[in-house]
Amino acid sequence: MSDLPASLRAVTQARLTLGPRGRALATADRLGFALDHARARAAVLAELDLPELGATLDRLGLAHHVVSSAATGRDSFIRRPDLGRHLPQDAARALADIGPADVALVLGDGLSATAVMLNGAAFMAELALLLRQMGLRVSPVILARQARVALGDGIARGLGAQSVVIALGERPGLSAADSLGVYITHRPAARTQDSARNCISNIRAAGTGVTDAADQAARLIAAMRSSGLSGVALSQAMANAPLPAAGDQTHR
Repeated sequence: MSDLPASLRAVTQARLTLGPRGRALATADRLGFALDHARARAAVLAELDLPELGATLDRLGLAHHVVSSAATGRDSFIRRPDLGRHLPQDAARALADIGPADVALVLGDGLSATAVMLNGAAFMAELALLLRQMGLRVSPVILARQARVALGDGIARGLGAQSVVIALGERPGLSAADSLGVYITHRPAARTQDSARNCISNIRAAGTGVTDAADQAARLIAAMRSSGLSGVALSQAMANAPLPAAGDQTHR
């Protein structure tokens, strides 16, 4: 990519090329590809540093609780996505003792613990502040190991929460291995379809900022509680109207 104009390289991290190419990549491009591939593999295989993450949440004034999915380790998590979506019964029973909440806050490793360590705690702190200003009860931050998106549904039901926000590392690409994704679901059920979720993606330094993402999430929750909808149904209902401000909501 060394021959790309500087103005083009400045606006995207995508792998682009211009002009004719022979059979081999330039040495710099080959080495760059190998480095990005290694970063992606490392992000997928990484585990959450729970002591560090817990200490960060403590400094931010956020209580936290750790759960694990039915996947017994990273290899099981990668090979069996279904296990990463399931919350064991003993973990669900433990959540019931934490107390009811309007919104469950979940921070899971997903496919990039790297992304979570970089931006997860800051996002949760921003969002928790906005939700409390809306008069909503938020759960402690549930740190979820070996977590897929649907694990948040079981966590929300265990907490008795109407809505769940699960932030977790997105599948790394060859241009970014540190992207955090947020999935928000209203009234999650045992078999909630992905079409019932709203997503905010590419939360990282070179993408959507933490503050903007938290504001979008709070606005989505306000719209969900006002309309009783989420996912595609909410998007269709809001197609011709802007999202309400975070404080404009009707409790449902």
